[in-house]
Parts: sequence; structure tokens; C-alpha cells
Amino acid sequence: MKAKFSEFDSTQFSFHRDPVLVLEDFWSPQEQRMFQEAMERSAWTSLADLPAVSRAFPNCGNWEKAEIGRKEAGMLLHRLELPCIAEYIESFPVIKHRHINFNFYSYGVGDCLSTHDDTDEAYVSSQGPRPPLRRLALATYVHSAWQPDWGGELMLYDLKKQDEAQTLDVVDCIAPVPGTLAIFAVPRFHRVCRVDALAGEHKRLSIAGWFMTEH
Repeated sequence: MKAKFSEFDSTQFSFHRDPVLVLEDFWSPQEQRMFQEAMERSAWTSLADLPAVSRAFPNCGNWEKAEIGRKEAGMLLHRLELPCIAEYIESFPVIKHRHINFNFYSYGVGDCLSTHDDTDEAYVSSQGPRPPLRRLALATYVHSAWQPDWGGELMLYDLKKQDEAQTLDVVDCIAPVPGTLAIFAVPRFHRVCRVDALAGEHKRLSIAGWFMTEH
């Protein structure tokens, strides 16, 4: 489903019926600028400095991530107090704990994220404790400008199985339009397209992460 945030009725939406939700104008330009200013003050870590993630996502450029500040996290969570999110999370049985994890991300020219389904199997140790299960993945864009030919789209896929073969069919191509929120049920295969050289010095700035449950 795709809608303007001001017109969206969360009580009538269910991720069980429609696993992908895109809300336009989720943030105002002033709010986007507030997030940008917080990002300017943040301490960033590049993909090259995240060994386990680098092994799981080779040839994906050198995008950066940073911890989201308490003020900005509070603002995000307040905006995400939507009945459809709570209803979906609480629909899973035998929940012991609920978790969230959100970070700032910055993608420049040449950066991307290869296809994965957010189950974390690629880089979670089989010897360690079982991590919380990711239930809803989220990305929201807080840069001020983005042109259609700059790349950076979020591609979502359906997994199709026929006999012993498996294929991925594109079901959504979500452009990183400033102020937009995209949220979808996990697991779902997806990727971030490479940012094109036409973007120049512009950065694809986002907040991304997950709502998780522990059982």
C-alpha cells in the first residue's frame, strides 16, 4: 500500500494482508533538516570497519552508519506509534521480549546493498545465542533532494518456487524520495540499488532498522 501519511488510516491497515507499506510526506522538510543536523554531529562507521557485515555484503561500496541520538530516536518512535505496527508485532505467539534497532545510514556514489532477506543468517554465529527475530524492517529518507536518475532505490522481491528452482520477482521499486517511509514484513528479499555517479556529492541519508521479537 502507498499513501500520504496525512491520509493514512492505520486502524484499517494490516501487514498480514499487505506486507509492504509506503507512506509519503512522513517527515516535513523542517524535520528532515533536524535529522540532517543530528547526522552532522554523529560519529560514523564505514562498511570497511564492520568485518562481519563486509563479508556478508561484498562489493557494496563503503556506506556508513551511525548511532541514532536519543532525541531523534524518541521522535521516530513517537511517529511510529501506529496501531498496524503494534497489531502485527503482538500477533506472534509466546513473545518474551520486544526489541527495536534503528541507526542512521549514509550512502554515497558507488554504495549499495546486495540482495538479502534480513534473517541475519549470513553473519550471525551459529555458536552464539539466538538473536531476536526481525519482524518489520523500516527505512525512512531524510535527505533534502534526490533525483530519479541518482539510483539508491529500495527493491523488494517475492520468492517464487517452481519444482526445484527458485526465482525472485520484483514487486516494489521504492525511490528514496525525501520524507518517505517504507516498512515491510520480514523475511522478504530486498536490496538497495547502487547510488549513481550522477548523484555527485549528494548523500542518500536514511534511518533504517527493525522491530523485533524474542521468543
